[in-house]
Amino acid sequence: MDARIDFFANAFAGKVLKHINSANKVVHDSTLPVATQELVKIRASQINGCGFCTDMHTKDAAAEGETQQRLNLVATWREATVFTDAERAALEVAEQGTRIADAAGGVTDEAWANAAKHYDEEQLVALISLIAVINAYNRINVINQQPAGDYQPGQFG
Repeated sequence: MDARIDFFANAFAGKVLKHINSANKVVHDSTLPVATQELVKIRASQINGCGFCTDMHTKDAAAEGETQQRLNLVATWREATVFTDAERAALEVAEQGTRIADAAGGVTDEAWANAAKHYDEEQLVALISLIAVINAYNRINVINQQPAGDYQPGQFG
């Protein structure tokens, strides 16, 4: 499978990705735990069917010390006992925020209140922003049919 456009060689795509990458860097540098960030990126990517991002973020998470057991269970986090209450709250907001089209109300008040028990305002802003950013990356890669499997941890800095 080949990508429709080589986003990594296209100058205009580079300009677009530069801005998305800048937003991602701000979130990465926030106080939202990096492990939680990777779990959210993986779950949104799974929901959106983005093989490229799922490959990238599972490998990056593993390189940062995430366990294989937790990576294997992200898609079934509700039934898994390996996630903290805070991570579960973030994953719930990520799922609801990614599946906006499935529920006109977006993220429920209950899911939001649960997340707010575990994260301060900056972390909640980071979580919302992270969900928006990973969904943007997912859409670019899915529409472009970006192949998955060749990513190396840290490949993009």
